[in-house]
Amino acid sequence: MAIEATFSATDGEFPLAAVFSEFPTAEIELDRVVPTDEFIVPYFWVRGVEIESISMENVAHSGIHDIRVVDEVAGAAFIRIDWDLAYESVLTAIIETDVSLLSALGREDHWSFEFRAESRDALADFQSYCGDHDVPLELTKLHALSSVESGQEYDLTDTQREAMTVAYALGYYDVPRKATRQDVANDLGISPQAVGSRLQRGTSRLVSSTLVRLE
Repeated sequence: MAIEATFSATDGEFPLAAVFSEFPTAEIELDRVVPTDEFIVPYFWVRGVEIESISMENVAHSGIHDIRVVDEVAGAAFIRIDWDLAYESVLTAIIETDVSLLSALGREDHWSFEFRAESRDALADFQSYCGDHDVPLELTKLHALSSVESGQEYDLTDTQREAMTVAYALGYYDVPRKATRQDVANDLGISPQAVGSRLQRGTSRLVSSTLVRLE
């Protein structure tokens, strides 16, 4: 049975902790890709900082080969990172086991990772790998994979679906609008920039899975 799980981490050993050393107010979201042995999560977004002056020149960690700003989009910095996979972290655990990363969000004092596994055994192997290699993750949520029904899923992450649902409930999509991004942010306990990103990317996925048909 396929399952999805959420893990949290408060330990600073994840390589991107080095970003928070330079930018304590930053919010980081890994850009999901399909991992291979040599290519995994090569991009991430940084929000909550002065984007105009952001630089990765002083960000250094033994788990990072190279890191640089690629672009600036809607108040967020798009960052390219080349990991050193000799350093044990949640990324090496993903490569060495049969789990898929759905989303990863981080602040200075907390990380949240969402994974999908095809079976409980696969998830157990992932947890065992983390334990054996001192990767500090704590399981916080576990549920069976739900079938896709009309009006549900559409390849949205849990955080995107939550943001869009809250925005709808508050009247963000009404004309005229009854709520702002700040209102949605207050309800979710995140920044308006993070709300904007989740709504934008969620809307893109919703459109691509319902209106766009690839030839």
